[in-house]
Amino acid sequence: MTGSYQATIQGFLSRGFSQDESESFLKRSVELACEARDTYLGKCSNSSDEPKDGRRYRKRPILIAASIGSYGAYLADGSEYSGDYGKEGNLEYLKNFHRRRLQVLAEAGPDVIVFETIPNKIETQAYVELLEECNLHIPAWFAFPSKDGTNVVSGDSLTECVSIADSCKEVGAVGINCTPPRFIHALVLSIRKVTGKPILIYPNSGESYDPVRKEWVACSEAYPRLCMDYDQWRMLESTIVICAVADLLESLHLSTSVNFFMG
Repeated sequence: MTGSYQATIQGFLSRGFSQDESESFLKRSVELACEARDTYLGKCSNSSDEPKDGRRYRKRPILIAASIGSYGAYLADGSEYSGDYGKEGNLEYLKNFHRRRLQVLAEAGPDVIVFETIPNKIETQAYVELLEECNLHIPAWFAFPSKDGTNVVSGDSLTECVSIADSCKEVGAVGINCTPPRFIHALVLSIRKVTGKPILIYPNSGESYDPVRKEWVACSEAYPRLCMDYDQWRMLESTIVICAVADLLESLHLSTSVNFFMG
């Protein structure tokens, strides 16, 4: 996954960079991911030797996913977790905002385009229309956040958003991200009713985002640990588990659980 989630041409321009510089930064995010993949695969080719760092590397397919955050991620005001874009939240405005960014990232040669934390139906439609108009011929996945286990964060129906994504031939998978683990199982079952495409899930640890402090805040109510949930999620048909926000201890536990499952 590239580090381009909040990287936008408009954001770079506002900081005094030129159009060419702004586009080069986006391309560089894909290049860095490709370089990391090459480094890892290079270590895999020497896996017969005892690695100096004590790690063993297993050769596996590695896809480069170019990340595109929602318009709210650019605003950096937490609106990707509410979907409230005000007067600017119309279809044509969102398409114009994302179009060149999408084209630049696609031209850099990723294996897949990832539209993440899509908070509402209108931005879902904007992405679908851009994919169809730009003729990128690169597969995409769409990921939606939910805070109630039924709808996306704006209150729009999750199944309606997924149906819009499902209608686009370029969309190869749909998913759920930045969502408390306790909602995941039911959301997957809801999504499965409206699409036969693979479902990707990468929840947070149950925290909520504070747009004023610009940090994740621990949830006061108890929630299942990610590694416990993982055992249930991996049993769901055509479901792929990734990871999102987790503290170090949870990441270590989840890594152990994943490694045990994969052998």
